[in-house]
Amino acid sequence: MSYTFENNLEYALSLDDMDILHSYRERFHFPQHEGEDVLYFCGNSLGLQPRSASWLFQKELADWAKYGVEGHFQAENPWMYYHSQFSESLARIVGADVSEVVAMNTLTVNLHLLMISFYRPTATRYKIIMEAGAFPSDQYAIETQVVMHGFNPNEAIIELTPRAGEHCLRDEDILQAIADAGDSLACVMMGAVNYYTGQWFNMPEITKAAHAVGALCGFDLAHAMGNVPMHLHDWDVDFACWCSYKYLNSGPGGVAGIFVHQKHGDNPETFRLAGWWGNEETTRFKMKKGFVPAKGAASWQMSNAPVFNMIAHKSSLDIFDKTSIDTLREKSLLLTAYTEYLLKEVKNLDFEIITPEEPQRRGAQLSLLFKDKGRVVFDYLTENGVVADWREPNVIRIAPVPMYNSFEDVYRFVSLFNTFPG
Repeated sequence: MSYTFENNLEYALSLDDMDILHSYRERFHFPQHEGEDVLYFCGNSLGLQPRSASWLFQKELADWAKYGVEGHFQAENPWMYYHSQFSESLARIVGADVSEVVAMNTLTVNLHLLMISFYRPTATRYKIIMEAGAFPSDQYAIETQVVMHGFNPNEAIIELTPRAGEHCLRDEDILQAIADAGDSLACVMMGAVNYYTGQWFNMPEITKAAHAVGALCGFDLAHAMGNVPMHLHDWDVDFACWCSYKYLNSGPGGVAGIFVHQKHGDNPETFRLAGWWGNEETTRFKMKKGFVPAKGAASWQMSNAPVFNMIAHKSSLDIFDKTSIDTLREKSLLLTAYTEYLLKEVKNLDFEIITPEEPQRRGAQLSLLFKDKGRVVFDYLTENGVVADWREPNVIRIAPVPMYNSFEDVYRFVSLFNTFPG
């Protein structure tokens, strides 16, 4: 995919004029810098607050005051079923059946719950493949899951590293590692989009390769959810989990979610830790012994919905429901490409973009690796009203989020590189 861009403000503004999503930025609060909206490029860490969130919070507070415990049934959005209103939205975003997704818990809690179900090692099939340098939560979770089953992490975990001199994994190397592990491989568990480089892995091919050797395949969607289009059901992914506070704009520590393919979720023989809220709904309040799993992903729930943790989630998903992940992706491709073009025009700073150039291998992120002065540049950007993300040893991550970032935003952002005094 190629574009013909121009490096001037008038051109950036013309792209905004043609952007059907441009008005969506008005649905979000932007932090302020010297009385102006900041240039916010940190949506891959924490999304902006939807303006409707405070109104929705007040609404639930009013229902709590009015109804007390009866709010579980009489509130406008009854708390008893509050979590269920998200399933259709989440299913559209990940490409799933409604029964295959549920909003619950937080990311790493969900990862552990899913690994208990889908990492079921034997004496000969016990290895896990993951990318080296995965987000620490994933590393810690996988390591402790392996130890819990009595294996040595150094022997059981296969970490995939890029080739010498490269920053991203090659598809063929991932697939070859899966084939080489063969019948010793129990599970592939990778981040769908790598948090550091922004590389989007080839999820359908990885899943297919895992199944070919008899292993299961799951993904951490923390940096993919609301960012890139997925078809988890059709790709035959076994399980996945995500957080909602990045591209889904659902607030710090916002409720997370899971996907479980219906071939597992509808099978009562699939092992899952039992919680009261995961029990079949019609018998849940009979308070009897003997866990009877609900249909689908809902049976992995532990407890009733944390309503006040879910309100911001509703405010954001209401906005997602007004568009589509495909429409967001169309803008994202153009917006990220324009940002890349402008950055390559910068001549006074020594950095390289370590995110893949190929659009199909990245989402709404560019990671800039500086040879030197990286922290000084980051501080200069911050002082001038830019909110980005710093990662050791020398990387600035930026996320041009299609939901609320504009072409003018990225033009003004890159213009600061050209005025850097160092």
